[in-house]
Amino acid sequence: MTPELTALALAVLLQAAQLALYSVLGQKAAGTRAALEPRDAPIPLPGRAGRTKRALDNHFEGLILFTAAVVIVTAAGATTPFTAACAWIYLAARVLYVPAYLFGWVPGRSLVWAAGFLATLAMVLAALL
Repeated sequence: MTPELTALALAVLLQAAQLALYSVLGQKAAGTRAALEPRDAPIPLPGRAGRTKRALDNHFEGLILFTAAVVIVTAAGATTPFTAACAWIYLAARVLYVPAYLFGWVPGRSLVWAAGFLATLAMVLAALL
């Protein structure tokens, strides 16, 4: 498995861990009854539970682009030490983004997000060149 695919697999596991954290904190904040009912209307989540949900949503968005970048690099046979480093930077940024969002690191959260986003774009550009 290429380093890029390994980073992608680990990013998926990170997302699963974030989903579990959100489930625990969300249920704790909203109550078991709200968690079991149909979600006809959004359940407002205060504090860390809400932040966990927003961080999870952000990871879904970022993972789409990162997955595309990994597929492009891998399918094009364009894996290099540079693209591998970009993949690891993306993964590290996503790992750091969770506490950055949960604990309100400003401007750290935005900088961490930018590092992951730029690493993803760099992978795509590297495959094109």
